[in-house]
Amino acid sequence: MSDPTYTPPAKWTWDSESGGKFASINRPIAGATADKDLPVGKHPFQLYSLATPNGVKVTMLLEELLEAGVKEAEYDAWLINIGEGDQFGSGFVEVNPNSKIPALMDNSDDTPVRVFESGSMMIHLAEKFGMFLPASGAARTEVLNWLMWQMGSAPFLGGGFGHFYAYAPEKYEYPVNRYAMESKRQLDVLDRQLADHPFIAGDEYSIADMAIWPWYGQLCLGRLYSAAEFLDVESYTNVMAWAKKIDARPATLRGRMVNRAFGEPELQLHERHDASDFETQTQDKIGPKD
Repeated sequence: MSDPTYTPPAKWTWDSESGGKFASINRPIAGATADKDLPVGKHPFQLYSLATPNGVKVTMLLEELLEAGVKEAEYDAWLINIGEGDQFGSGFVEVNPNSKIPALMDNSDDTPVRVFESGSMMIHLAEKFGMFLPASGAARTEVLNWLMWQMGSAPFLGGGFGHFYAYAPEKYEYPVNRYAMESKRQLDVLDRQLADHPFIAGDEYSIADMAIWPWYGQLCLGRLYSAAEFLDVESYTNVMAWAKKIDARPATLRGRMVNRAFGEPELQLHERHDASDFETQTQDKIGPKD
């Protein structure tokens, strides 16, 4: 059956009742809607986030740095519930004027630095500690190639396929087919790259893997949009093997848990202030917060 015809008006106007699941938080203007300061903990890095794929990228990197013994990468992670509009509080908007998670304050030097956009955070942290991003040359460029690939490609997987397949208030054939085709093309890009390399950018694990895995790895592992069968992810054998390899890293599990407020209770760690929180403060032990 064909989709019903829609004729755009001469001038678009905002209908606050439209938008499906996210209608209550989506709006066509920027800026804060409430005065609300952000909490600040004891560590040099203050992360304000939620364990969506974009948030998980950064917590994976921080946990990998700590796993490698970089004590200076200790951080506090504070939950930003985007479903309740926490990203529009004045304190959050000061750190990220785009009102999207994650957002990071780096207080490790004399002058505090705000860092927003997950790709920028990954470069900032990798350069600061000299890990997971080569310092120069072709190897560095290749990692950045794939980091930028993720930043340009994931919106088609998330805001495109994920929205129309899983979240849109009406299901229409054209957008689902359009973005399913693009998502499969992207998976094929990754599968061909991984046919010749153990990791996305070559022989070494890098921020490129950490940026791509929360989207495409978790999609293949059945954790994103319940779409693994629909997109026939098992046919991308190289991506599947890579997804499982990254999933088995201890820092990946911890990165997935930080600022998670949904899914299995034993995988939820609403806030992270110390490594011991993974043992003592998971949500199934502390119960819901008021």
